[in-house]
Amino acid sequence: MITVVGIGDDGWDGLTSPARDAIAGARTLIGGARHLDLIPGDATTAHRRAWPSPMTPLLDELPALENPVVLASGDPMLHGVGASIARRCGADRLRVIPAPSAFALTCARLGWPTADTELVSLVARPVERLLPHLAPGRRLIVYVSDRHGARSVAALLRAHGFGPSDLTVLEHLGGAGERIVHTTADALPDEPVAQLHTVALHCRPAPGARVLPRTPGLPDDAYDHDGQITKREARALTLAALGPLPGELLWDVGAGSGSIGIEWMRAHPANRAIAIEPKPDRAARATANARQLGVPHLTVVEGRAPAALEGLEPPDAIFVGGGLTNDGVLEACLAALRPGGRLVATAVTLETEQTLSAAHAEHGGRLVRLSVARAEPIGGFTGWRPHMPLTQWTLETPRT
Repeated sequence: MITVVGIGDDGWDGLTSPARDAIAGARTLIGGARHLDLIPGDATTAHRRAWPSPMTPLLDELPALENPVVLASGDPMLHGVGASIARRCGADRLRVIPAPSAFALTCARLGWPTADTELVSLVARPVERLLPHLAPGRRLIVYVSDRHGARSVAALLRAHGFGPSDLTVLEHLGGAGERIVHTTADALPDEPVAQLHTVALHCRPAPGARVLPRTPGLPDDAYDHDGQITKREARALTLAALGPLPGELLWDVGAGSGSIGIEWMRAHPANRAIAIEPKPDRAARATANARQLGVPHLTVVEGRAPAALEGLEPPDAIFVGGGLTNDGVLEACLAALRPGGRLVATAVTLETEQTLSAAHAEHGGRLVRLSVARAEPIGGFTGWRPHMPLTQWTLETPRT
């Protein structure tokens, strides 16, 4: 059995009796150097081992150790090492003794209801991943990696029109050195912050700030593109047909500016997408758009389908917006889909429409013609300017 003990900044004094007993009886005590230093020398005779970098070798060794105890910050299962151990070694081999998390302590200090507060972890992640969570009036607690975390968060907020947001820096929560600083993202002082700190945000946009929703159909000008983009209205209908569910993986084949994959990922923090694009300039544009819109972890594969699809993780959904007339693309996509997966393909030319008609005749599914017109100036008047009609084919594979 692997025991994981949560420990706070108050160290040994803050541990419960079960946690102390587990540490006292350990044969091997594992943790970060900071955690190990919090345990008095006479509290246990265990051999002490600090986590190596990377942690993987010691994680793999854990099941073979006799009575190991792992120290972790706060609640080990909340963005902590406990979750990594459970995934790697199995939850049935795990005993967890949690302490209050930084999330719980922050809510307690600020009087924020935990049910109405969202936790965002930026530990070892790009700060741009915070962007989809920004919304007027939203309360966020942000875990950061180092002493520059609060300044990185404040700089991001200022760059995206949320400089007036209330920003609270909470250092060494629960410990003797606890310190809380209330300010705004605009006014955050340029002074040293403790390595161990959390950031709390009450989001407030500046007047005129552009606030983007997480629902599909972002404005076309939210993207840098060369015209190769699924337009806003068609994009919303395409995402509705794809039906993103939390934790699912999408292939965006012929990604262009990356808009479909980006909005798939914005729908839920656990969603992933792989954008496949043959043109280097468009692939670079998709990468830049993903970072600007808060999903920098979009995977961009530069290559032409179907060859570029080989070896990729099987998807839960596929969008084919380009390359439909390439031999084998549709067949490769259908073969790769997981059970219960969805495939959506669109066509604007007669040639690709014929491909979709043939696929519909062979496999079934749903074939839809979409027509959109936008009101635009015509001389001194306003008239309807139609976009090219779009044919959309949707197919869902059976669940096993």
